[in-house]
Amino acid sequence: MTIPRPLVPERLKVSLRQLGPGLITGAADDDPSGIATYSQAGAQYGLGMLWTVVVTLPLMAAIQLVSARIGYVTGVGLAANIRQHYPRWLLRACVALLLGANILNIGADLAAMAEALRLLVGGSAHVYAVTFGLLSLVLQVFLPYERYVRWLKWLTLTLFAYVAVVLSVRIDWLAVAQAVVWPKLPSGKEVFITLVAVLGTTISPYLFFWQAAQEVEDKRFRPHTADEVQGELRRIRNDTLVGMAFSNGIAFCIMLSTAVTLFTAGVHDIQTSAQAAEALRPVAGDFAYLLFSLGIIGTGMLAVPVLAGSAAYAVADAAGWHGSLGLNLRRGEGRGFYGVIVAATVVGVVLCFTPTDPVKELFWSAVINGVVAVPIMAVLMSMATNPKVMGPHVIGRRVRWLGWAATALMGVTVLGMFVP
Repeated sequence: MTIPRPLVPERLKVSLRQLGPGLITGAADDDPSGIATYSQAGAQYGLGMLWTVVVTLPLMAAIQLVSARIGYVTGVGLAANIRQHYPRWLLRACVALLLGANILNIGADLAAMAEALRLLVGGSAHVYAVTFGLLSLVLQVFLPYERYVRWLKWLTLTLFAYVAVVLSVRIDWLAVAQAVVWPKLPSGKEVFITLVAVLGTTISPYLFFWQAAQEVEDKRFRPHTADEVQGELRRIRNDTLVGMAFSNGIAFCIMLSTAVTLFTAGVHDIQTSAQAAEALRPVAGDFAYLLFSLGIIGTGMLAVPVLAGSAAYAVADAAGWHGSLGLNLRRGEGRGFYGVIVAATVVGVVLCFTPTDPVKELFWSAVINGVVAVPIMAVLMSMATNPKVMGPHVIGRRVRWLGWAATALMGVTVLGMFVP
């Protein structure tokens, strides 16, 4: 009896096709802001911050699952749900917070991409920032949605450079395990600021709106019958778990690689992109700047469209624009949606002309995301547990506890940052 050999590859292909919004969301989470923040945490505290990446994995997965489930079950984005079920002032506050945080993050990411290219080939970082901004706009406006998603999946491969570092250097894994289980950190406001930055770049508001919107688009693009709902909810769960595990696994490798290289070498405060690139020297040698630049540029090209797109979804849904599902619209039909994308990207490019160092911009954009996330997460959890919003598909007890735990952890760290 012969075994049909193509069965295994075909099953693998089917499994890979099911990975979409969750995987892209997880990959976009490790954007230049994430790379800078995780690198700073590893350089500043060594192994002492590794526990944050482990603890946030189930919390991040829960809140992203909540976002995706809301989008799929209701068939509209998060802002549209807030518009339908909550006061207008709350809608305006959530969208304004998201829009402000996203634009600052776009500016920081574009500045970091430009500085990474300047580090590699010289030239003007301002010219590169404008170029990257225009390229991002062209990809979003002119590429069909299916091809756009396909390119985003391929860009996730640029993040494996830090995995290679971890595999190529000698690491005391017992010390790593002890640091994760029993971390030792100094007290003080600086620790809370770093914690907020790490949490903010891991559990980011723009990811909530993006994944929910992508599930809405996916549902419209591939309509599902009533009998397929439970199967789709399982797909969303699996996709989200894979995406968040990918995101936090890469984050763990970034933080660990900088801890065993930069921290060990006495570099405890990363001031420039060149210093951050040194973490890749054990695997890249003289090509460390090249590998770092490719990673920053690749993840930036992945994250900037997600940042601008999530802002556009939120504004379109909040305004009640007809046909707000922008990535499947013709450009003439989605002028408002694409207008928000263009405006957010252009303002982000303008912010690149400020004299602030790109590494500091990236770190503080993560801090701002951490602060903004708290009220938005509370609203999400309120929606996900409300039968008037979710009908019979309210979240289960486990996800409910994890989602509220994530909200509480974010809130406590933000308060700790402001307490004298």
